[in-house]
Amino acid sequence: MKNFRFAVMGSGNIAKQFCDTVRSMDGCEVAAVSSKSMEKARRLADGQGIEAAYDNYEKMLIEQKPDCVYIAVTPNAHYDLSMLCLDYKVPVLCEKAMFLNSAQAEAVFARARAEKVFVMEAMWSRFLPNIKNAKKWIEEGRIGKVTFAEASIGFSAPQDINTRYFNPELGGGAAYDLTVYAYEITTYVLEGIIEKTQAQAVWGATGVDYTDHIVLTYKDKIASLHASIVSLLDDKLIICGEKGRIEIPHPHYGKEAFLYEAGRTEPVVFQDKETVYGFSYEIQEVMDCISRGEIESQVIPHKDTIACARAFDLILETKPQDI
Repeated sequence: MKNFRFAVMGSGNIAKQFCDTVRSMDGCEVAAVSSKSMEKARRLADGQGIEAAYDNYEKMLIEQKPDCVYIAVTPNAHYDLSMLCLDYKVPVLCEKAMFLNSAQAEAVFARARAEKVFVMEAMWSRFLPNIKNAKKWIEEGRIGKVTFAEASIGFSAPQDINTRYFNPELGGGAAYDLTVYAYEITTYVLEGIIEKTQAQAVWGATGVDYTDHIVLTYKDKIASLHASIVSLLDDKLIICGEKGRIEIPHPHYGKEAFLYEAGRTEPVVFQDKETVYGFSYEIQEVMDCISRGEIESQVIPHKDTIACARAFDLILETKPQDI
């Protein structure tokens, strides 16, 4: 059978990780890479043994006609490049945060539905075995009825306006880099309808949000989410229930989960010892969904990406007018 052919937009480290992962898998390949710089595109292509390199995204779409495009550029360009792919009816896997606001999310997904083209946000963490296992523990009732959850992800990024972290022109800020993880992992693990979302943020002189706090209120529980690009937070997701709790260290990339059950002195430990390339799960999901003629993933459905983008809307509303 013919290999599933990916093409990549972007030439940074995450694009390299994607290419490394595809190269480790059966039934797929990266047929072409592209960047605004031919030098960068060629460097990535040569390092991966890929023949085709472009400094024009549209030309790559026209000439290569890939089965799917992986968009690995900074968030400011995600919307435009997603729409460009849809112009040519090419399926899209786009890095998180996929959109800067809910208007962009709703427009792209409406277009995807109209064109009947698959589109998915690359929230790879939802597929990780430790996250899946924690969700399974909850569904099995191991901690009883969930009453509270808390997620925190943060580090002190290099404070350079030229980096993606602090440059608003590149889609910088805690929301698009870290809050997206806290929101989308927590809401994946928890069940129920969010009845109210509240957001607070501290904004920096460069015009991006440095630290975010989001509170999600369900009918029967509350989730408190913290993210920061200027604070060394304890990276952890904790889900508490009436009979115990689950702790997941480094939920956006970790390999462990701990189940603390009432009456037990030691936790049940889940440890993922098999995963080598964490991106492999989302890549397989993309290929499976497209082969079935689907336009969205049930693991990362359009509605969940839109919901997260609406949380971004609330964070943006907190931005002071003088910044």
